[in-house]
Amino acid sequence: MTLPSMIDQPAEVQRLLQSATRLTTPCGGGDLVWHAWGQAACNPALAPLVLLHGGSGSWTHWLRNIEALAESGRWVLVPDLPGFGDSAAPLHGTDADAIPEPFEQGLQCLLGEQACDLVGFSFGGMVAGLVAAQFPARVARLVLVGAPGLGIAPEKAVRLNAWRHLPEAGRRDEVHRSNLAALMLCHPESITETALRLHVANVLRDRMKGRSLSRTDALAQALLKVQCPVHAIYGAEDALYRGKMQALEPALRLAPGFRALTLVEDAGHWVQFERAEAFDAALLSTLNAAL
Repeated sequence: MTLPSMIDQPAEVQRLLQSATRLTTPCGGGDLVWHAWGQAACNPALAPLVLLHGGSGSWTHWLRNIEALAESGRWVLVPDLPGFGDSAAPLHGTDADAIPEPFEQGLQCLLGEQACDLVGFSFGGMVAGLVAAQFPARVARLVLVGAPGLGIAPEKAVRLNAWRHLPEAGRRDEVHRSNLAALMLCHPESITETALRLHVANVLRDRMKGRSLSRTDALAQALLKVQCPVHAIYGAEDALYRGKMQALEPALRLAPGFRALTLVEDAGHWVQFERAEAFDAALLSTLNAAL
């Protein structure tokens, strides 16, 4: 099975890449690949904004948000996390706890000692929490988006179907659509051709197999050590918390600096894609709040 080339990516991806700066920092046996927007026009008084994608993802998980965030005056940096997208795998480990060290080394190359606002989606939220706990001077503000690892299981486990064994692209796309509906997106109409193509391109490049920390309380334990302000934005219909949404805020309050949980109505797990405008408004309000 061949990996998708950039020419196969949706037009929205190709257009956004034209305005991006591609950066690399060392990672494992290769590079950690970053894409950045807005540095030339950013407000130097605002901390750089770093966005971390979810599992089996890449920077394209933030496709619908990057421009609005850059236009707000931020320098926006979005890596492909180690072992995903175009980035090399970490030297050791295949889960969220293998990522903070090469990620911090990359930020040291790009930002020096400057602190950033760190926003992590899903698996990237776990990574962000671990980074904030391990490298407290690096993170000015932590925003968790649909993050697991809080020791909360949904009433009914999310089941994803296998697809690699299917020889026909059409059959594989059917499974990918069903998986997007099961986990990522709340409404059938949200599973657009763009969403499908992003998802397919991303899962094909996932080399971090056997991840299991999301089913533990690893993030909850990390939050105990996080001293910076902590905010959270979740889709009100997030499949990871179906029937357990009332347990979410008490778990997040383990963070000494917890500020607020915002629920975006009518949105599933991939909230920043499904309800981009509402999510951007919530995130910018959070980023503009006093520390």
